[in-house]
Amino acid sequence: MSAEPTLLELLNARVGAALAAAGCPDAPAIVQPAGRPEFGDYQANGIMAAAKARKMNPRQLASEVAAKLDLAGIADKLEIAGPGFINITLSSDYLAARAQAALTSATLAVPQPPQQTVVIDYSAPNLAKEMHVGHLRSTIIGDALARVLRFLGHTVIAQNHVGDWGTQFGMLTAYLIEAEQAGGELDLNDLEGFYRRAKQRFDDDDAFADRARDTVVRLQGGDAQIHALWQRFLDISMSHCEEVYATLGVLLTRADLKGESAYNAMLPGIVSDLQAKGMAVESDGAQVVFLDEFKGKDGEAAAYIVQKQDGGYLYATTDLAAVRHRASELKAQRALYVVDARQSLHFQQMFTVARKAGYAPAEMSLEHVGFGVMLGEDGKPFKTRSGGTVKLAELLDEAITRAFALVGEKNPDLPEAQRHEIARAVGIGAVKYADLSKNRMSDYVFNWDTMLAFEGNTAPYLQYAYTRIAGIERRAEGAIDANAPIVLHDEAERTLALELARFADAVHAVARETQPHLLCIYLYQLAGQFMRFYEACPVLKSEGTVRASRLQLCRLTSATLRSGLGLLGITTLETM
Repeated sequence: MSAEPTLLELLNARVGAALAAAGCPDAPAIVQPAGRPEFGDYQANGIMAAAKARKMNPRQLASEVAAKLDLAGIADKLEIAGPGFINITLSSDYLAARAQAALTSATLAVPQPPQQTVVIDYSAPNLAKEMHVGHLRSTIIGDALARVLRFLGHTVIAQNHVGDWGTQFGMLTAYLIEAEQAGGELDLNDLEGFYRRAKQRFDDDDAFADRARDTVVRLQGGDAQIHALWQRFLDISMSHCEEVYATLGVLLTRADLKGESAYNAMLPGIVSDLQAKGMAVESDGAQVVFLDEFKGKDGEAAAYIVQKQDGGYLYATTDLAAVRHRASELKAQRALYVVDARQSLHFQQMFTVARKAGYAPAEMSLEHVGFGVMLGEDGKPFKTRSGGTVKLAELLDEAITRAFALVGEKNPDLPEAQRHEIARAVGIGAVKYADLSKNRMSDYVFNWDTMLAFEGNTAPYLQYAYTRIAGIERRAEGAIDANAPIVLHDEAERTLALELARFADAVHAVARETQPHLLCIYLYQLAGQFMRFYEACPVLKSEGTVRASRLQLCRLTSATLRSGLGLLGITTLETM
């Protein structure tokens, strides 16, 4: 644990100590950034509840707390306001010192919390088909969370729980065998076309359907030849995913694959274990765990099926095996499942069964990181104009093409290769940021014009803000003194330093609440605050220690924007 806490951690700890000294040891300290400048920088507003519990005047208690509040060297002013708030105005010298410390730190002086092993289950495409837009949110939200948690020093184990098992893979493998026997070439470049042709054969030809079912049995029975063909199909299918991952710039690799097939051998043991514990019982030929915690309107306990009547298993069973593996083998203390919010009930039930069966110890956190749906302009789930599924690779290609046209309009004189590089960073960044900047539980409307705009809360705006600052540093012609002291005289300088000091709290909030949009909000506010500073405080035209100090603030702002956008998986550019 770092010796230096974040600003909010520090202020809450000090206010908490003052509350305890004032006779309220159990009262929670609630310190938040002040809503308006006249309220100071931060506001302690948990005092009224403590006063109510003690049956005393809130302003009187606020005065007692303020008298005992030790913020020497941190705050210049404490003020009792309203019915019992304490407004806190931080010292300019303290903010300057924090900025100076961030400049000399590879991690911008962001404190590291107690370390954990965190498993993140995300992306999880079905390898029978190409990735489509429905896989975008899981992939980039999971990637952002992995980046943030690793930045904070946690051990992150990515688990790409791909769909690579079941009847459809018997069908595809059987079709592959048939194609090769007929002397055809193995061509899976058009994975969707291959799937459609196999499905058509399955639906139209009973003999082929029987062979497909037999292939499933042989595959699940461990037939080496069938398994080799299945693996060949998966390798080619996964290459499609890897192309998308490379374009998106996400960190998933083959080493992170842990598909449904990896748990197949464990499933009989899961069912027998649940039976032995009296949890799974026979119902209409199936093995079912009845959950009183999820009774329906009729008062009947919800049925969590772990084995079908025909002896087959469900993804409900596979998920239990995965929890058990992540707890016992990976030693995870926290497991995040970045999966569509529509699966909320499944995860609530699965977590309940896992707890009751002892697969996940009480101290292991199980969290469903749900998310809403990407919508088209018509307010319905995003589709092609013909109503089909939008392939993710095609969406990303269009983003880059549209960004290339915009870059050409803004900077037609740049070499074409450089314009392509910029277009890739801007286009992909725009798609990712448009998603990550929304509360993940919300549905959002996909709009090219909005996400590619160079104004407003968009990736191009933030990327351009970074580029502007990089330009200031270049025009300083190497005259930046990396050791120059930061001195805050102007109010715009001080406000920028205050915003910079809040970076650590934004990063910690994302890790704690699994909400990447909190970092987006912060970066947008920081970029806006820098623009106000730049307009109010000449940098290159100033002189001496003032110039050196302002260049230091520019350096820290660019480093913070670069780091923050990097945690979202978005590339920054020196030139746009």
